[in-house]
Amino acid sequence: MVIGVPAEIKKEEHRVSLTPEGAAELAGLGHTVLVEKNAGLGSGFSDELYRASGARIADRESIWNTADLIVKVKEPLPEEYGFLRKGQLLFTYLHLAANPGLAKALLASGVSAFAYETLEEGGRLPLLAPMSVIAGRMAPLMGAYYLQESKGGSGVFAAGAAGVPPANCLILGAGTAGTNAARVASAVGMDTTVINITAGRLRAIDEMFLGRVKTLALTRSGLVEALKQADVVIGAVLVPGAKAPVLIDREALRVMKKGSVIVDISVDQGGTAETSRPTTHDAPVYEVDGIIHYCVANMPGAYPRTSTLALTNSTLPYIKLLAGVEKGFLFLDDLLKKSAPLRSALNVYKGRVVHPAAALSLGFEPAAIEYLSTAKEKNKK
Repeated sequence: MVIGVPAEIKKEEHRVSLTPEGAAELAGLGHTVLVEKNAGLGSGFSDELYRASGARIADRESIWNTADLIVKVKEPLPEEYGFLRKGQLLFTYLHLAANPGLAKALLASGVSAFAYETLEEGGRLPLLAPMSVIAGRMAPLMGAYYLQESKGGSGVFAAGAAGVPPANCLILGAGTAGTNAARVASAVGMDTTVINITAGRLRAIDEMFLGRVKTLALTRSGLVEALKQADVVIGAVLVPGAKAPVLIDREALRVMKKGSVIVDISVDQGGTAETSRPTTHDAPVYEVDGIIHYCVANMPGAYPRTSTLALTNSTLPYIKLLAGVEKGFLFLDDLLKKSAPLRSALNVYKGRVVHPAAALSLGFEPAAIEYLSTAKEKNKK
């Protein structure tokens, strides 16, 4: 199979979807690996390293027009939609629920699109987890940074001082991102509380941090009271494949202290605050009602070396599975029947949105699993 690795074109996105070591493994299996010129430079991987691994360096159009399987980090942007074509496989972070324009482009193209963030195995999300760890650990640091008065913040120092209390950090969600946010927030000295709807996750947090992190069951009144005290609020709520629930509406935003900071990790799924909208690393924040919003949709891209290595470690086994789809060897329908993880990752197939949560969020009728090899109709509103 021809596997294409285009350079990421999202602003300040310096990750790459495949390391030279990963390219070497795929080339060793007999696959052709095409890497766009300078695609790995931001992560510290030169074209020479890719060539030494057995990959070929190519231009963007050649990669998109030639590759059977396109492996990316972030979702295709509008300027890449024209490259999508029928019969092609796409493997990347998609976050379709919050991006109807991309969904429309994928459906029209005939591409088979697999999303890292919905791939499940053993009750886990192994391709989302490494980036959730990094984003979660970044979030308290970004919150603390923007608390500086010179950045528009309240001037509260995250760690406090002798006789002066530290900043209050409220984390919405107790999954991978929320747990890692709690780890760093408590480590730097913030008064940290995690709020979650599931009691089991709250018990796990309590046991993990031995009481150093407070826990709170999610209720409207409890959330509003917690927001009144918060200096940093971290949105880390995840519903796999679906839009994130809006927990902070405009009314709740108004109870927050002026100069406090919202770091919305969930923004790529729509965000946990009504006022959240995606930002980029070159313009990461904006202010609404006196509250600073940090809503960078690709937070781990700030540390591309670490992020690329962590991501490829997780994605490579599944890339190998997809690379086995070839005439005369294994058809995609056959692979999907055999691989539950790849079925869970499949978002768009044969002109329909086949991931139930994504379909419902987009207003489509979910496609039944039997559709994978039989149905021909389009999604209907």
